[in-house]
Amino acid sequence: MTASQSQPPVRVLLVDDDPLVRTGLQLLLGGTPDILVVGEASDGAEVLPLVDRLAPDVVLMDIRMPTVDGLTATERLRGRERSPEVLVLTTFNADEHVLRALRAGAAGFLLKDTLPADIVSAVRKVASGEPVLSPAVTGQLIAHVADPGRAERATRAWARMERLNEREREVAFAVGQGRSNAEIASDLYMSVATVKTHVSRILAKLDMNNRVQIALLAHEAGLAEDRPQRS
Repeated sequence: MTASQSQPPVRVLLVDDDPLVRTGLQLLLGGTPDILVVGEASDGAEVLPLVDRLAPDVVLMDIRMPTVDGLTATERLRGRERSPEVLVLTTFNADEHVLRALRAGAAGFLLKDTLPADIVSAVRKVASGEPVLSPAVTGQLIAHVADPGRAERATRAWARMERLNEREREVAFAVGQGRSNAEIASDLYMSVATVKTHVSRILAKLDMNNRVQIALLAHEAGLAEDRPQRS
């Protein structure tokens, strides 16, 4: 039995004010057996009611929309308990958009010129809890870490990191390096279940809701560049 037969399909809600974009995404994702498009919205104001009614696993979110933009909709959605994952798909990749989306809890940020196969792959990854960033967005995050305001952000980030114990900071560092749970387990000599427990505790202590936020904080604190020494 294949994975698509043994597991229910990933339920996706499309949010974009351009009907042609929604149609294209519907055709792209609708032709994939393990993905089911359950609904569409043309504005961020429609997101919360549709999520309550359709229970999607992933919301594919545009940024610029007429009434409520995608960043505001993401903040509102991810501020709720048990919210679906958000994958931002947009033509706008300004630094403030990327950072606001990720800090709000988006699990991924892709540009609309991303290859169709990569969009499908990103939906699957986000649904399974794996963060996804396009190469251009990753480059922007690196530049953000290196900009002149880094020292002040690093101080604030470390103040938050001090809520964690040493082991949790090591796991946060590894998340910032983009390592999977299995890779972290191997590197830090612990079980995958223990890694998951540490990640859950980090999220709770830092009032976060996904690994992307941990990674961003780790970069801002400098943990992703220089591994902290264990005593």
